[in-house]
Amino acid sequence: MAYISVQNTIQAPISHVWDCWTTEEHITKWNFASDDWCCPSAKNDFKIGGEFHYEMASKDGSMSFDFWGTYTNIISEKTIEYTIGDGRKVQINFSETSEGTQIIEQFEPENQNPEEMQQAGWQSIVDNFKKHAES
Repeated sequence: MAYISVQNTIQAPISHVWDCWTTEEHITKWNFASDDWCCPSAKNDFKIGGEFHYEMASKDGSMSFDFWGTYTNIISEKTIEYTIGDGRKVQINFSETSEGTQIIEQFEPENQNPEEMQQAGWQSIVDNFKKHAES
């Protein structure tokens, strides 16, 4: 299975970017794909074998779900790998560049939605992350 890739470059030091990506109080401020959704709560047991649970909800209250997974690899300020609850794999790489901190996130697609739609949704989340981390 081919992975889908999304990326962005954040105008901030890697330590700040890492903190915004991994701490619960930051995750709830950026982890949603559109302005009509939100992430009301985030629980993050950030260690290999630990689980994260992010509540994803529509702002009108009509829909919500638990996006969760288990960490399989963490290299501080470099790499995060996890398996989503449905078994798909995700890898996020962080690197310092002359333009800032680059994030490249790769994930296995699911079978229910077109890959272009999945890529657009995950890219929107990474774009929200950039706005939050730079603010």
